[in-house]
Amino acid sequence: MGVGYSSSCSLSLSLPYSHISCFASTTTLLSSHKSTPNSSLNPPTSKFHYQKPTYTTMTAQSSSSPLFLPIQSGRVEEIKTQYHNSTKPISDFHSFDPELIQRLVYDSLVWSSLHGLVAGDKNVQRSGTVPGVGMVHAPFALLPMSFPERQWRQACELAPIFNELVDRVSLDANFLQESLSRTKKADAFTSRLLDIHSKMLESGKKEEIRLGLHRSDYMLDEQTKLLLQIELNTISSSFPGLSCLVSELHRSILNQYKEHLGLDSRRIPGNTAVSQFAEALTKAWKEYNNPRLDLIDVPYLFYDNEFTKLCNTHDVTTIRKTLAEIDAQGVLLPDGTLLIGNQVIAVIYFRAGYAPIDYPSESEWRARELMEQSSAVKCPSISYHLTGTKKVQQELAKPNVLERFLENKEDIAKLRKCFAGLWSLDDSNTVKDAIERPEFYVMKPQREGGGNNIYGDDVRKTLLRLQVEGSEEDAAYILMQRIFPTIVPTFLMRDGICHKDHAISELGIYSAYLRNKENVIMNEQCGYLMRTKVSSSNEGGVAAGFAVLDSVYLT
Repeated sequence: MGVGYSSSCSLSLSLPYSHISCFASTTTLLSSHKSTPNSSLNPPTSKFHYQKPTYTTMTAQSSSSPLFLPIQSGRVEEIKTQYHNSTKPISDFHSFDPELIQRLVYDSLVWSSLHGLVAGDKNVQRSGTVPGVGMVHAPFALLPMSFPERQWRQACELAPIFNELVDRVSLDANFLQESLSRTKKADAFTSRLLDIHSKMLESGKKEEIRLGLHRSDYMLDEQTKLLLQIELNTISSSFPGLSCLVSELHRSILNQYKEHLGLDSRRIPGNTAVSQFAEALTKAWKEYNNPRLDLIDVPYLFYDNEFTKLCNTHDVTTIRKTLAEIDAQGVLLPDGTLLIGNQVIAVIYFRAGYAPIDYPSESEWRARELMEQSSAVKCPSISYHLTGTKKVQQELAKPNVLERFLENKEDIAKLRKCFAGLWSLDDSNTVKDAIERPEFYVMKPQREGGGNNIYGDDVRKTLLRLQVEGSEEDAAYILMQRIFPTIVPTFLMRDGICHKDHAISELGIYSAYLRNKENVIMNEQCGYLMRTKVSSSNEGGVAAGFAVLDSVYLT
């Protein structure tokens, strides 16, 4: 990969790892505070590291370079386009007075401390085990990232369509099993998930109340100006709480420094992800409770800590348990009611459970199966979880597959417009092209959480190895068109230090879907997550600590 280019990988943040969890809490929502740090404070000297920008040499990717047309999943088509940078940074960062930057840094750090834009410090041993110990500001961009309003609205309009698609695909057991049949032979983790799915089918169990808290991730391709989907997350859609706070931080800074920056805070879209997710969880709790008033006392809700603050305002009690604890303490009654320590569980929210590392023993797998067997509302159910796999994403991008699940032709066209090129490794022509031109492809395994994709010459090496071995391992991967987004200068904040660098961003659109039998109770777009990282790295830059939370500035 040439310096300065990004990939179609999902950006992730280097924050402490969270287990599936739930505990009782009475914390109030930090993002509801509106106080603004006093700009008249005399900030101390802040650390400001200027990193020389890395510029890309436009040789192989010049006006004569071929690019893939999106949507085509069966074959690669080429177009010729002229390179130009149409997306400009919201301000001329080169003209910024270093003293102004120091003030922005200081006031942003003060705001973060006052409003809870913090996370556990992985360098502090007791962080994450003792509440309030070892906290540091979450990594964030000093100023919001520009993003074209037309593509922003497009991404928001897609959210309810993808929600409906996920629900319908989840009900087609044959499609899920067939799509992942070869993957099952090559990937032990996916195989275990499919085994649970099969057991639920054999038992005849149906999920009448279905809850999905999703996030669809996109990048804006620089040359085609197309909004292209990276992936659709159906389990553990992280950072709705912190993303809302970053939007508030940037809005506050733009108001406070309006005369210096010349930016309109109203161009930052409202972000209500955490409150809408909490609302969806609460509504699911109520749907579970209504027909069972004579059978249970107070249902409990498995949660992620970002939702606790608001769930408690709806009088929903929350607890936190690991998978191992659920295995040890969980009891399933004959009617499907799940008890944890004599407490009836109404809703289960998975903040973990999406990666093999979450299942270090059979205990965790027993817990997952126990929960699937229960009548509690799962977020996600095993069917929703499988629907979000990379292989199913690739299958849905094939011609005429969306028509199997959706009737509205306009909705189908909108989805296809955002599909990047996706191929299985059964496509010999595409594999041949990826070996010859690996810089245009990304290899993706059936894994969530980032850090698993294969890029550049490693794509060629891996494909050649798989061809020589002739095993089933190729079924564990898909090939995806590599996306080249716009590169802009920005300021990245981590550990109290401001780094200036050239960066790219990925937009995630949150959405909530709740259905009880034929009644759709909620199908909404629920805010967004903007993540920014240095452009000169793949996922290695994230591991090095340069991925940060950001917000959108509409242009």
